[in-house]
Amino acid sequence: MPASVKITPHSPSRSRIQLGNGHMITFDTPKACFNYRTAAVVLHDDHVLLCREAGSDFWFLPGGRCELMESSHEAIRREIREELGTDGTVERLLWIAENFFTLGDRPFHEIGLYFLVTLGSDSPLLDKARLLPFREAIGIDLEARWFPLGQVSSINLLPEFLRNGLLRLPSSPQHIIHRDASN
Repeated sequence: MPASVKITPHSPSRSRIQLGNGHMITFDTPKACFNYRTAAVVLHDDHVLLCREAGSDFWFLPGGRCELMESSHEAIRREIREELGTDGTVERLLWIAENFFTLGDRPFHEIGLYFLVTLGSDSPLLDKARLLPFREAIGIDLEARWFPLGQVSSINLLPEFLRNGLLRLPSSPQHIIHRDASN
């Protein structure tokens, strides 16, 4: 059962800090939801591994929210293992992104750390011919699929900065501030 802690921010409204089963870092307020997330840029043979909620119309990088007292490297390794059932090696940080978006009718403010991650040469995920279904720990059905890098600019990949960013990975970490058109 998630624990909750009441805090008083600078405004007169009250905020709630949600601590899930693994104490995921999410602040849910009346105005918006805040997430601290890590994401994996997994590349292999000029392809990138992307995920989506089953039946959804948009794709995103594998990853998820960090837990309290967990480093970002630990978080991305845990997320790859939990979601995709394999181990990954964190190579380097690519982007620190402040991402502002709306999901459904709910505004989100997300801090995301995007890492280049490699899979072992014996990973079953390297089979690019099949869709890879999996279930997230919270019960959401997801699927992963490899896309040729040449196609990422034309698919519904979120956040949008990735459509060009994946084609030209930075040589050192970059700070990105991204607002969806609706924000």
